[in-house]
Amino acid sequence: MNVMTAEKPSIYSLSFEDLQQWCLERDIRKFRAEQIFRWIYQRRASSWDAMTDLPVALREQLDQELVFHQSEVESHQVASDRTEKLLLKLRDNEFVECVLMREPSRNTICISTQVGCAMGCVFCASGLAGLTRNLTTAEIVEQIARLVQLLDDEEQLTNVVVMGIGEPLANLQNLLPALDRMQESIGWNFGTRRVTISTVGLPEKIRQLADLGKRYTLAISLHAPNDELRNQIVPTNQKIGIKAILDAADYFLETTGRRVTFEYILLKGVNDSREHAHELANLLRGRSTLVNLIPMNDVSLLSLKGSTQQAARDFVDILQKAGLTATVRKRKGADIDAACGQLRLPKVRDRALQELQTQKS
Repeated sequence: MNVMTAEKPSIYSLSFEDLQQWCLERDIRKFRAEQIFRWIYQRRASSWDAMTDLPVALREQLDQELVFHQSEVESHQVASDRTEKLLLKLRDNEFVECVLMREPSRNTICISTQVGCAMGCVFCASGLAGLTRNLTTAEIVEQIARLVQLLDDEEQLTNVVVMGIGEPLANLQNLLPALDRMQESIGWNFGTRRVTISTVGLPEKIRQLADLGKRYTLAISLHAPNDELRNQIVPTNQKIGIKAILDAADYFLETTGRRVTFEYILLKGVNDSREHAHELANLLRGRSTLVNLIPMNDVSLLSLKGSTQQAARDFVDILQKAGLTATVRKRKGADIDAACGQLRLPKVRDRALQELQTQKS
């Protein structure tokens, strides 16, 4: 059966209500919609043929009218700690990445929301080639489905982090329906508390997310204790400022009752001194928050390096002694291209070179 056909809509573009309507319009008995939906989301089917209790005629009709996967797996890396990373080739020949991270008590997936990124964070490979476009809801859901299909039968998905390529809050219109899909009771039946949405800090969008009433976890990529330094690390801060971000974070806590996490990537000689730690402690003092310190994954095209383990220990110790809850994120997939965007970049670079050669010829 077909794997990738641009002209057909994706099965992942249909909510359960959409699928019921699809069946109704074709005089297909109503219970078939639930069967199909359960096959896709609960039973982790990866093809129409896998849906063995559906009539052959119905499977053929599904294949004729809908495509199962709009993407192709361009690369599949598996690390020694069983972290798995997929590079997906989309319908328009763009690329996006997603990751499955395993731990003894949890299985976490990390998904992308955009092709590229416009935020320009200096330590990140995702935005080196700029922003191309937003991902569709179907493309976001398909990432989740592909990663869930990598789990063994006895494994269950426990957490989702929206921290891959792109700025999630810049694509809320397509991300939120994808997260709603996860909550379908006859599908993944996934709770909002187990979903973390990461943002560089877009105050209006943070407030918009809070007003939805969904109890997602919000993670804000702060990375600096003052505006002067943050302007250098996160260029979009020049138009926003830390105060506006903290005000929006306070609003999120007041509205949802959910504690905000502040992420802080430790960059050697840039933002990891003891003075920076004390300044960050003063900035966040009195707030109900978690500070998640992130060891930087090296990116070959960047000169920046991650802090030493000792610097990270000193930094977290200062925060904890100041009364803040602070942790250092455990690195996963260290022996593969762990940093978001690293698999995509060579593809983008090669395509640009081909286009340049074509123009010259």
